[in-house]
Amino acid sequence: MFLKTDQPDITDFHAAPWCLNGHFHTIGRSLLTNAGNPYHRRISIPTPDEDFLDLDIIKAPSSRPVVVLFHGLEGSSQRYYITELAAALTKREYSVVAVNFRGCSGRMNRQRRFYHSGETGDLSTVFGWVGERFPDVPIGAAGFSLGGNALLKSLGELQNDHPVSAAVAVSVPYDLALGAQHISEGFNRVYEFNFIRTLKSKLEQKREKYPDLPEFEGSTIYAFDDQVTAPLHGFNNADDYYTTCSSQHYVADICKPTLLIHSRQDPICHPDMIPLQKIVGNGYIDHAITDEGGHVGFWSSPAGWLNSTIVNFFAKKFDV
Repeated sequence: MFLKTDQPDITDFHAAPWCLNGHFHTIGRSLLTNAGNPYHRRISIPTPDEDFLDLDIIKAPSSRPVVVLFHGLEGSSQRYYITELAAALTKREYSVVAVNFRGCSGRMNRQRRFYHSGETGDLSTVFGWVGERFPDVPIGAAGFSLGGNALLKSLGELQNDHPVSAAVAVSVPYDLALGAQHISEGFNRVYEFNFIRTLKSKLEQKREKYPDLPEFEGSTIYAFDDQVTAPLHGFNNADDYYTTCSSQHYVADICKPTLLIHSRQDPICHPDMIPLQKIVGNGYIDHAITDEGGHVGFWSSPAGWLNSTIVNFFAKKFDV
């Protein structure tokens, strides 16, 4: 069972019988899924600050919609949840633009800065490029975890002026401060350790070009955000960054059809952070909060619940 609005096209989620809790969904889907590579080509587009973003493209007939995909923290366009959704959208004959945030494509970006949960300037750059290359077709967007937070913030900031016709956000850390606290507790430290390991590696790699980058001394996401993310991106500290960029502050202002998907068993983004009152009070937003499932990983029986739910939502909103 799960909580949802009156959406007949969203079916109940049934977890695979071997998934005993959210960790099984999260880790199992990540480790045991053959991601594949459905993309036709990779291109780089310039950013206003003389950096670049690497995009992976699937081009469908020009009259079909295009959907832009945004990955999570330390992910990429090659993560299973992105490639699987890209493949499912391709079957519907939609074009796909899978975004790699700065430093996440396999090559380091040029500028001192990286990416973060509230970076909507790069999203605007991508949507501007998509609008030029895919003119006169509906644009959709789907974001996962960090990418979902940035997408919702973008939707709230631009409101009716946002270029998308419909959006989906999965496993979003609506409250970044609570998320940073929760990921440092218990078994979740395993996830935190892996995030910190890759973030530190990138920081040291970039230090070869920028020796004066902030030093990191710590072992938590909060410490990294306080010592590195915040000063690199113009925030006073981690608390300022979290307050400014948490998507819970932008949900009420969304003016485009949006579907939010989350699990009560999400081990990384605890369901306590879901701003349910704001979600229910916004008529543009539908939501599916499953009793089972993990963070981004929803191992369903039969397989494919998450992608079919997302694709069906877009099909209904695009009316194609």
